[in-house]
Amino acid sequence: MSNKNIDNNGNKDKNKNKNKNHKKIDLLIDLVKRAKKGTFYKEKLKDIEVSEIKTLEDIQKLPFTTKSELRKAYPLGLSAVGEEEIVRIHSTSGTTGEPVIIPYTKKDVEVFTDMMSRCYEVAGVISTDRVHITPGYGLWTAGIGFQLGAEKMGAMTIPMGPGNTEKQLKMMVDLKSTVLTSTSSYALLLAEEIHKRGISDKICLRKGIIGSERWSEKMRNRIEKELNMETYDIYGLTEVYGPGIAIDCDEHDGLHYWNDYLLFEIIDPITGKVLPDGTIGELVITTLVKEGAPLIRYRTGDLTQIMTGKCSCGAKYPKISRILGRSDDRIKIKGVNIFPQQIEKVIECLDELCSEYQVVLTKNEGRDNMLLRVELKKELIIDSKALLKLEQEVQKKFKNFIGIKIDVECVNSGELPRSEKKSKRIIDKRL
Repeated sequence: MSNKNIDNNGNKDKNKNKNKNHKKIDLLIDLVKRAKKGTFYKEKLKDIEVSEIKTLEDIQKLPFTTKSELRKAYPLGLSAVGEEEIVRIHSTSGTTGEPVIIPYTKKDVEVFTDMMSRCYEVAGVISTDRVHITPGYGLWTAGIGFQLGAEKMGAMTIPMGPGNTEKQLKMMVDLKSTVLTSTSSYALLLAEEIHKRGISDKICLRKGIIGSERWSEKMRNRIEKELNMETYDIYGLTEVYGPGIAIDCDEHDGLHYWNDYLLFEIIDPITGKVLPDGTIGELVITTLVKEGAPLIRYRTGDLTQIMTGKCSCGAKYPKISRILGRSDDRIKIKGVNIFPQQIEKVIECLDELCSEYQVVLTKNEGRDNMLLRVELKKELIIDSKALLKLEQEVQKKFKNFIGIKIDVECVNSGELPRSEKKSKRIIDKRL
């Protein structure tokens, strides 16, 4: 190829990127105009002139939006359209406060469906697959999101919803499900039940689309091995659309996100300063085309980074790393901040341990104590002397890696509680 062609191609790429940016700037301007008409953003954006937005970097002139603000808008204060345009509502669980109700227009549902359909395509799901859906329906976004995306691409859906594991397994065997959608906790529970019943040879799963909670590589490897399928980490949150705003590809090195619908920023969770690509921080999302409840610079609380370079899978969409945790899920004990991913790193160092763990925090005579309960691999049977030695080894690695001494209890496989939704791994009894 001549230098002239190389230069021409380079210019074409630059022009293409310029056009994309111009389109995003137009979408951002339209978003601000629409948001200013709604009750929720009218006050927040009163000092913002639309004429001030000329580049994508000008988004930094706009204020952040927090979940506590969304809660205060209950029930329908987030709506930016007339009631006649709202075709559906979804809601967060409200377990830690007032639920957040998100209204959707017809276009919002179409965009949500399109993002979910893209996720299936990236994961290699095809129209002849049979998609077994275990996440919840109703006000939660997950069940119906997984269903709409699969139906759009022409796959058969099996809308089970959560619970009733006996029936889940019967349908999985009889209908020959090939794709499982679930939380990682429930995928593990199903894997263990399949093993107990000795029906692994009757299971036809080839793909697993797993989300709703952070899960370690050790847990991922175990699920893939026991269910004999390839897994894909899917990300989303109700406040934005639901699941499906990002997913990993066959490379399993980061999650592709849909930058034609969403603007992602990474900020320092303490200062709010925007961080450069490749730096770990808190994910902030702006919904460029959302109508019912548009969000501007929404602080998700999730820790990740925008990855640089092109993915070798060939997808045109950029990537973030897998979610590393939350800015607010740290454990503070004995003056040390501990994040779940640090605990998982210690567990991954020891082959005798499986992925399941539980942390119990207590206070005794004014002093904080931490007990790490972790499961042994199911095939491992050891005597009390070997068990004590292993617990001491975990203690030592924890002290070396994190810097504090803790109590450790190694338990048999399956002894820690299982969940059909998200597993509760941190139990704080100090309050």
